[in-house]
Amino acid sequence: MAMKPPFYRSLPASVLLLIFHAAGFAQFPPIRLIDFYGLRTNSEAAVLAKSGIKAGDDAFKTIASTEEIKQRLKTLPNVEDAAVSIVCCDDAEGRSMAFIGIREKGSPALEFRPAPKGTVRLPAEIVKAGDDLEAANMKAVEARDFSEDDSRGYALFGNREVRAVQERLITLAAPNLKILRRVLRDSSDAKQRALAAEVIAYTADKRSIVPDLAYAMTDPDGGTRNNATRALIILAKYARAHPEMKLNIPTLPMVRLLNSLVWTDRNKSAGALDELTVSRDPRLLNEIKTQALESLAEMARWKNRGHAHAAFNILARLAGLPEAEIPAARNAPDRDRQVRNLLQKAGSGTSRAPILRKSGIADS
Repeated sequence: MAMKPPFYRSLPASVLLLIFHAAGFAQFPPIRLIDFYGLRTNSEAAVLAKSGIKAGDDAFKTIASTEEIKQRLKTLPNVEDAAVSIVCCDDAEGRSMAFIGIREKGSPALEFRPAPKGTVRLPAEIVKAGDDLEAANMKAVEARDFSEDDSRGYALFGNREVRAVQERLITLAAPNLKILRRVLRDSSDAKQRALAAEVIAYTADKRSIVPDLAYAMTDPDGGTRNNATRALIILAKYARAHPEMKLNIPTLPMVRLLNSLVWTDRNKSAGALDELTVSRDPRLLNEIKTQALESLAEMARWKNRGHAHAAFNILARLAGLPEAEIPAARNAPDRDRQVRNLLQKAGSGTSRAPILRKSGIADS
């Protein structure tokens, strides 16, 4: 069993609030690092000052002030929308990170499917399994027990309680496949759609559920998109290990999510594309280059190397860096220079200076 990299196991604020309340934690881990995305004309310094967030801040209070912070950020020049995500907990001290995202005028605003309005709901036994999984996850997070085995094409945690529930999901997925698909497409309840995306990933016939998970990546609910893309990360890894399965995983929805204002969209889609670009398929690399190069570059510069990991790997492949040389470049101390050099190589055939400037990297 191996520890999952941070792009997979980090938890967003909405989940963290539930976990820390339920676990009875009196204090949320303080903010250690602050990173940014979506900046095109605004500087990091200006965005940081307007947000009012500082290293060492009480993350619990920051989460509670998210809407107020977003409104302040929207008063910056050219800013149409903003997002603040508190993510936990990747460093040895168990501290949190803040990700501040903005969408400026002229940047693409992703459009998702309209929310469905159907009354279809999951069977009670699946809802109960979902509740049990949530409770077991709370205990695993509190114990910082994140080991995981993905070798079967779905997640099985090392934590005994979590794994026991996940093994129940295996027995529930196949006989309920039709209702899982109906809920994913038609249920008006976003929480049920998110649970359906999580449970359907445990279906034995992996080829049959790829279209379902791809469809869920366009859901208007971020939690549903997160669970679907997370499942596809594991399937992408499984497909590399088992080419005989001939799993064809759609990539365009993932590429588009790299430009999302929602942090979990960027986090999970980068993780999936990290797996899928190992083959260096020219079509996929060109898709990323033409649609998400700026977003990829700014993510590769994130201070937390774990969260920058996937984006840096993809950018290095776009630049043609041999696979064996990527780890050394990724772990070099001069991160900005590394990203600048890769971006210049990856951006050949594009207008380099504007991309460098928009990505927050000085063209020097």
